[in-house]
Amino acid sequence: MLAPLALVVLVGLVVLGANPTMACTVSPPTASVSSTPGWSSQGPWNAEQVGNAAIIVSVGAEMGVPRYGWEIAVATAMQESTLRNLGHLGVDNDHDSLGLFQQRPSQGWGTPEQILDPRYASRKFYEHLVKVDGWQNMPLTRAAQAVQRSAYPNAYAKWQPEAQQLVAVASDGLNIVCTSDGGDGLPPLDDAGLPDGFTLPTDPQLRAVISFALAQRGKPYVWGAEGPDSYDCSGLMMAAWAKGGVKIPRVTADQVHTGVAVTSLAAMRPGDLIFIPGSDGTMARPGHVGMYIGIDRRGRQYLIHAPRSGDVVKVVPVTNWSRQVAAIRRPMGVA
Repeated sequence: MLAPLALVVLVGLVVLGANPTMACTVSPPTASVSSTPGWSSQGPWNAEQVGNAAIIVSVGAEMGVPRYGWEIAVATAMQESTLRNLGHLGVDNDHDSLGLFQQRPSQGWGTPEQILDPRYASRKFYEHLVKVDGWQNMPLTRAAQAVQRSAYPNAYAKWQPEAQQLVAVASDGLNIVCTSDGGDGLPPLDDAGLPDGFTLPTDPQLRAVISFALAQRGKPYVWGAEGPDSYDCSGLMMAAWAKGGVKIPRVTADQVHTGVAVTSLAAMRPGDLIFIPGSDGTMARPGHVGMYIGIDRRGRQYLIHAPRSGDVVKVVPVTNWSRQVAAIRRPMGVA
């Protein structure tokens, strides 16, 4: 593990096509990751290989690339170089391929000196990845192949479980914390008001949660906001559940693991959190959250959420989300 360091650096978005509303804090600063002692071996990966994975992860966080992109990059480097910063291998070299990702100077990836800099090589990989249309919804092997153009396009998939493990080790060791609420990714929809016949829950706790959420209608979406004048999607969920006496995590990526799973839309109770991919997530890693509030006179279900920048907190039918629900969670404390 890394020795504890107090320095925390706010890292901003610097690459076109990455998540426009994601920011990460990294400790220690990414510039010193390669020289930071303390990385230990993990399974078949020695300390040098784990350290290279940490560099790949830290660059992804610095660039505002979602976590799935880190996993794609690490899995790619596992396949291409076994996470070793390879120089020219003589007769064993595949053309002029070099470095963690076996990038080729002759194909415009950079000079040999640049490609052999793990931070440079990682950055170039991510720059190509985020230009791939729909990469966040692709299987890992397809996304990696879209960047690498490998002669073995299916080779990357086998590394996904180990890549996820090393990404977790690296992000924990670097104390990476990211906040991301990129919006619901859906077309704008006017909020016509509360559903006809809607009534608040009779349970006092749920009544407090839903009442608070509904009182925020019309307030603007602002990324990172927790109220009282504006909210992002997960900030609204956290604030509403706090009114019910339940503390839930701050960001969508953590809220999707809170409480207990709800098996279907039909099984929901008011206050349940509904997750969809949104504009910057996937079904496996949803990026947007709303709250189920109940039904109208005809039994149609509704939710409340903070949709996106330029929009306001509003109530919409659950049917708007029903084809892309990634998870439903019930925060602990609900009877």
